Amino acid sequence: TPNNQFFTVGHYDKPVLDSAAWHLQIGGLVQQPMTLTLADLRARPRQEVTFTLECSGNNGLPFLTGAVGNATWAGTPLAPLLQQAGVLDQGIEVVFFGSDMGTEEVREIKMPQHFARSMSVADAMDPKNLLCYEMNGEALPQMHGFPVRLIAPGWYGIANVKWLQHIEVLPTRYENRFMA
Repeated sequence: TPNNQFFTVGHYDKPVLDSAAWHLQIGGLVQQPMTLTLADLRARPRQEVTFTLECSGNNGLPFLTGAVGNATWAGTPLAPLLQQAGVLDQGIEVVFFGSDMGTEEVREIKMPQHFARSMSVADAMDPKNLLCYEMNGEALPQMHGFPVRLIAPGWYGIANVKWLQHIEVLPTRYENRFMA
């Protein structure tokens, strides 16, 4: 699917990020927290995967039909970075936080939230998961998560966090509006 025809869905704002100022933090229950720039990720081994991304709400919502697309995604594998950071034995869940944010109201309290999704450490270590910076041979478009997004083949689109800014390893399951 050409990039300009590929569906987009957003849950909060759609941030416009400066690739020169952008960085990704890996922290939580790891031996060696890391901060990486886009240049750092591009210097690591590059991997491509072609897979079909589908929104979990595709055809299930009255305003959403045809939210499915196929692309060749390129980036660096996630698992070696998590191995380099050294996930501690107490870590069971890996949370991927995007830069996109909005306000959620819980018990009449308004709280700013970054979009986030998680998966088990075992699922995060799948060698097909990428920290993606290219889509169909071009720099990842802004609406698709520029400069970096998670690509987790086999998972619905919502799990493929856009505008990635932080990866955190937790000792418990992660819960938020989109994970419970």
